[in-house]
Amino acid sequence: MAVHTAYRQILMLGMFFIILISCKDNFKEVQKIGISENEPIGVAENINLKYTDSGKVKAILKSPKMFDYSNRKFAYNEFTDGVNLELFEDGKKSVVVSDYAIIYNKTNIIDLQGNVKITTHSNDTLFAEQLYYDQEKEWLFTNKPVTFRTGSDLINGNGFDSNSKFTNAEVLEITGLITVNE
Repeated sequence: MAVHTAYRQILMLGMFFIILISCKDNFKEVQKIGISENEPIGVAENINLKYTDSGKVKAILKSPKMFDYSNRKFAYNEFTDGVNLELFEDGKKSVVVSDYAIIYNKTNIIDLQGNVKITTHSNDTLFAEQLYYDQEKEWLFTNKPVTFRTGSDLINGNGFDSNSKFTNAEVLEITGLITVNE
């Protein structure tokens, strides 16, 4: 009788391990229930994010809504209702506004779309329908139509290339009027 009880306990223990192993294989699938890969993992509303460095405000990001898709293989954050970004450097303010924005986390590229407007602290203004910003290289670029106002010049073109400080801004395929000093 003791052998029969021991055999039964070993059998039950073996069945328990089989169930445990099969559950372990499905545990990740069970965790995914209710979270679709096509849905955001989070939603933030009425964002007012301040970035500081050494106690000084460097940037303020405002947006009505942000969707967090960091649960995807190619993670990103989407601002479907636009962004308003104020940048501060040496007490001077520049402003970036767009109707829509998406930040790709792996590539550090920001894609601004719809009524993009950048106004620098020196009052240079760039208007575009789409503009990319490479955060690592601190570089702005597009191959879409732009209007760039600097000083008394209003330059139209089909592309734009510049560093983030606009010290070497270049409008591509120029179609506007430029003042030339003789």
